[in-house]
Amino acid sequence: MSAVTAGRSTRGVVDLVFRARELSIVAALAVLVAVTASVNGNFLSGQGMKDIFLNASILVLLAVGQSVVVITRNIDLSVGSVVGLVAFTVGDFLAADHGRGIAFAIVLGVAIGALCGLVNGLLVSFGRVPALVVTLGTLYVIQGLDHFIAHGRQINAVDLPPALLSLGNGTVLGVPYLPVIAVVAMLAVGYYLRSYPSGRDFYAIGSSPEAAGLAGIPVRRRVMGAYLFSGALAGLAGVLWLSRFGTVVADAANSWELQVVSAVVVGGVAITGGVGTVYGAALGALLLTTITSALVVLKVNPFWQQAITGALLLLAISVDRLLALRVARILRRRNARHGS
Repeated sequence: MSAVTAGRSTRGVVDLVFRARELSIVAALAVLVAVTASVNGNFLSGQGMKDIFLNASILVLLAVGQSVVVITRNIDLSVGSVVGLVAFTVGDFLAADHGRGIAFAIVLGVAIGALCGLVNGLLVSFGRVPALVVTLGTLYVIQGLDHFIAHGRQINAVDLPPALLSLGNGTVLGVPYLPVIAVVAMLAVGYYLRSYPSGRDFYAIGSSPEAAGLAGIPVRRRVMGAYLFSGALAGLAGVLWLSRFGTVVADAANSWELQVVSAVVVGGVAITGGVGTVYGAALGALLLTTITSALVVLKVNPFWQQAITGALLLLAISVDRLLALRVARILRRRNARHGS
């Protein structure tokens, strides 16, 4: 009985530490918005806030998929190139045949993204190739394939069905579709990871792959599933990118992998796996998007915008390390007390 109580107490401490991390992101967001709005009142205008949520939606989707991969102690650097490939390929299909609807675009985009994720997952989980090497390689392969298909061409909004463009700019009850889709995906994945045994398997694998294997968890299948899911969400994000911007070239979403990883780490998902939530990753994506918008409003040089994003990534990794050491120290003390 005392062991159960001690275990619950320990989990409570760990949950409290990382919940505080998510609350600190909310506080940072509030301070950032307040300071920027005091300098430029237009920052809090209806159109300004709508643009922030629209721009954050695609990053949130990618961050949710990336979180599942990172929780298993892996990484997916190919998501940006998948978005670019899907956006151009789906746009090319729709430009050639205006009779195709939104459902076809989404199914095709998700299928292409899932195929890319499947390749990553097979190489990482069954090929035993390090995730960094695999996804860096597929990043360049997918970019090359995208440029080969595009061959210098460009997809324009006038070539696309109006229904698809309305998905990226339309609203339901005054709320744009894209944030609604991102929030629904985040809540569904968050509920699955927390409430289903197979969802909690991802955390067990990230905490200790060897122990998870000994406990009977199908480690390879779960890791492959994480990449498959991340690729599918990247495919959906590619379709939303097409609907949002209309004009697409071969290098769309180029270098977005850095933003996605930054959002996940800033949001409290440990790069060493086993810790974090998709809610924190979504907040991290919203914080990064708001920072970018604030820097534009404050007329900061684009070079410094990238430098600040990199500095945030370093800061987040440092905080993660400190939190991990703190949690480990708390667990050691509690285990020592329980043992005594």
